[in-house]
Amino acid sequence: MTRANRSQFAGDKASPEDYERLVFEAIAGSCPEALICTDLEGIVTSWNESAVRLFGYPADEMLGTNFSRIVPDQDRAGEAAMLRELSLHSSRQYEALRLTKSSTTVQVLGCISSIRDDSGKVIGAVRLEYAIAPSAVDEFRSRLAAIVESTDDAIVSKNLDGMIISWNQGACRLFGHTSEEMIGESILKIIPEDLREEEAEILRKIRAGERIDHYETRRIRKGGEIIEVSLTISPIKDSHGKVIGSSKIAREISQRKKMERLLIQSEKLAATGRLAATIAHEINNPLDSVMNLVYLARTVLPATSKALPYLLTAERELERVAHIARQTLGYYRDPGPPSEVHLEQMLEEVLSVYRSKLLAANVAVDCAFAHHRAVRASRDELMQIFSNLIINAADAMPDGGVLTIETREIGGAGVEVSVRDKGTGISAENLDRVFEPFFTTKGHRGTGIGLWVARQLLEKRGGSIHLQSRTEFPRNGTTVSVFLPFQT
Repeated sequence: MTRANRSQFAGDKASPEDYERLVFEAIAGSCPEALICTDLEGIVTSWNESAVRLFGYPADEMLGTNFSRIVPDQDRAGEAAMLRELSLHSSRQYEALRLTKSSTTVQVLGCISSIRDDSGKVIGAVRLEYAIAPSAVDEFRSRLAAIVESTDDAIVSKNLDGMIISWNQGACRLFGHTSEEMIGESILKIIPEDLREEEAEILRKIRAGERIDHYETRRIRKGGEIIEVSLTISPIKDSHGKVIGSSKIAREISQRKKMERLLIQSEKLAATGRLAATIAHEINNPLDSVMNLVYLARTVLPATSKALPYLLTAERELERVAHIARQTLGYYRDPGPPSEVHLEQMLEEVLSVYRSKLLAANVAVDCAFAHHRAVRASRDELMQIFSNLIINAADAMPDGGVLTIETREIGGAGVEVSVRDKGTGISAENLDRVFEPFFTTKGHRGTGIGLWVARQLLEKRGGSIHLQSRTEFPRNGTTVSVFLPFQT
């Protein structure tokens, strides 16, 4: 024990500053790690025995010199930056290289903490450093690489310019691209064009050192398939804490999102069904009144009256409204036994109902009926189906155009009716969803149940419906093909 220690513990007077210094010296002397103190310029003010053993410099050779003496040239700027940033964080860990007195290189793990005065101002730094064997580092990195390669998740790293640096096997499986195809390429290669701006925002957050957790978005597989993914993105920092890139973990959630959408749809259908039941009940009385008035008006008119055909059509349409209100959402599932329906007459009748709408929209109709044999079906259901298709076709041509309706027999099994427009078309990513309930490409003008109802009604009777569409001029337009079997 030194004389100062003896006097302190023997009851001699010693200042609190002397006592704190003595305690620090005792801790530093017994610490197994290199303990080094510097001021904010990097001048060494304390150098313990473990630092002597690790770096080979005696304390009297290092005290008063700059810490950069044991820092490789290429790392000195980073060390200076770490000192400048001490006011932003009280401590941080790092991995670095050091130069010993014998000019050998040693790899160290360290922790740097700020030294503050009574006012809280940073006046220096204290470091604890210990050597790590290169073999241990290599073994750790090998294990980490094996984990990265064997995981099912896609793990991708990129620099701050968005260029891909690494691409594991999980990424190969998820996105379809090999590492040779992707390393050195921009991450934008797998990002849909409408989401390119989100990458700039991601890079901004990464540069600021932020982490992004469970971000749900869309990406592109090789071949153009759009998939839904959940991303976790973390900044990659160098040994001095500077952000140099990002690591991204991607997991496909397409199936989960599909199930979520189906659940939402089923909830919507249930809610809409309850609403439909209420509406069907509430409109019965006014519907009956209107139908009675139309009937009375029709019966008092002479047979030669020009208004009589219009009243007959109105009466039939009112009867159909009562069916549609219940039938659309399945509350009136059996409209009665099928009867023989001549498609040509039925289609002409539907067109007559919407003739004024088609004229106002500047839509011409071109019919080519190559089939005249009756089919057995529900007339009301067929009128509902083709009413939806004709209205959809007209809405797809806001600037006017030609609506083509064709019929043809399919090998004696049934008849195919095609409804074709030259409208804007439906984009490829929406084609698979057009028969989903409540999905619409018409914005606020559509309900999203017309095609869904049509498919339900057709498949119930053994029929089918298919849709083809293109958006590229001059082949733009949509064709809906309905197949009706002769026997149902």
